[in-house]
Amino acid sequence: MFRRGRGQSIYRVVATLNPKLRGWMSYFRYIGAKGVLEELDGWLRRHLRKILWRQWKRTATRARMLIRLGLSEARAWVSASNGRGAWWNAGASHMNHALPKKRFDRIGLVSLVDYNHRLNYLS
Repeated sequence: MFRRGRGQSIYRVVATLNPKLRGWMSYFRYIGAKGVLEELDGWLRRHLRKILWRQWKRTATRARMLIRLGLSEARAWVSASNGRGAWWNAGASHMNHALPKKRFDRIGLVSLVDYNHRLNYLS
């Protein structure tokens, strides 16, 4: 599913991912390991950041998008031209600052921890 995300907008990737996450959480409704869900949530967001980093192919595009997402110009250019791979950059502080959890919540990504809480405690 993530391999198909390279040519699609992040909104479309999240839209195809959400039903699978909801179904998975409904199946594992009574999981007692909150830490595992938090870790999986973080991994999903990091993977989506990696997809975005790969979509912004050129250094100038990466810098422009990081500036648009709230980084300073100097930090954006240093981050965009660091020469590291997509997975490393997806976990780096500049991408976490530019694309925090709130941004993914606004996009519509299902948080596994929040959805598990809603399934178990509010129903």
